[in-house]
Amino acid sequence: MDFEKIWRGALTFEQFLAQARPEHRPLWEGIYRHAKSPSWAAGVVNGRTLHLLAISEDWCVDTSSTIPTLARVTESAPGVDLRLILRDANLDIMDRYLTNGARSIPVLIVLDGDFNEVGHWGPRPSELQAWVMANRLLLPRGEVVKEERRWYARDRGETAVREVLGAIRGS
Repeated sequence: MDFEKIWRGALTFEQFLAQARPEHRPLWEGIYRHAKSPSWAAGVVNGRTLHLLAISEDWCVDTSSTIPTLARVTESAPGVDLRLILRDANLDIMDRYLTNGARSIPVLIVLDGDFNEVGHWGPRPSELQAWVMANRLLLPRGEVVKEERRWYARDRGETAVREVLGAIRGS
């Protein structure tokens, strides 16, 4: 897979927000406005050149709850940048990163400075993923989404950042 070519055709975070549907954009903007990069995050990156390629869609609870915080991390860590591709327009890429056979998003593909894949993460923090998998068939969809939102509000992106940067540590 030519990740450099995919990267060059991908959207910046600002471009992604600009193309988001009007019914989803305010949520994204609100989460981004309040998102902060954990103080320890830039130190983990330690000056490396890294590219984060996110497979996303504007309607996804997990994507809107994690990507804005990761955008803040890339703003605070020189040499790290973020681009996004739309899941439904890139099924060939998405299908390489299925979660239990599903096209769950977001997926963050971690690339080094030469656009080689050094890891990936997604679709949600492992603790929340375990809860969702245990409860998704037991609770109505609306209740699952409500609990996901509560979890993300309490966590403030900290766990997703920790797990994504854990994939980066090996690079």
